[in-house]
Amino acid sequence: MRGQLIVMLKEPHPGRVKTRLGRDMGMVGAAWWFRHQVMRLLREIDDPRWQVTLAVSPDAEGLQSRFWPLRFARVAQGRGDLGDRMGRIMRSCPPGPVCIIGGDIPGIRAAHIARAFKALGRNEAVFGPAPDGGYWLVGLKRVQVPATLFQGVRWSSEHALADTIQSLGGARVVLVDRLRDVDTIADLGAARRALAFAPREAG
Repeated sequence: MRGQLIVMLKEPHPGRVKTRLGRDMGMVGAAWWFRHQVMRLLREIDDPRWQVTLAVSPDAEGLQSRFWPLRFARVAQGRGDLGDRMGRIMRSCPPGPVCIIGGDIPGIRAAHIARAFKALGRNEAVFGPAPDGGYWLVGLKRVQVPATLFQGVRWSSEHALADTIQSLGGARVVLVDRLRDVDTIADLGAARRALAFAPREAG
């Protein structure tokens, strides 16, 4: 059964995306970076092994947006915190494995996504950890989505990954590749250095 890959995206308007990065490099520059980063990401992960869907925000504007390629299906993120939105999206997907990623991780390659879906063959949940204690990917095999998923998670903190794993109860969890998201100018520099020295993987 083909997996579902969900990419969480905001409209790339100055002052509405990557505001911490914008404080370092200007809001226009941060929005420009995010828009072009997402386009690179979508080219990289467009793969017949999974179905790519864009989960957009704000809802009405995102569904009509001209920023993102029209060939990808779109769904509205809806209201609530990040956990509310990701949980609702996971429950609404067709049967089968589902993984969710953000748009601000320059290091993602198709091979990373393939490893995550493969890991769900033997486990109930998969995470791609980030250096700050969060994660760039969360995936479920989805026999069912636990009612407790994402409850009590301290978002935007070093506890986000540990809290999310705890919210899964006794589910079999596996960690895959460690990648960095970009929130600050320091993150951007570190991500660029990592990409410069990383070997190119086959998908």
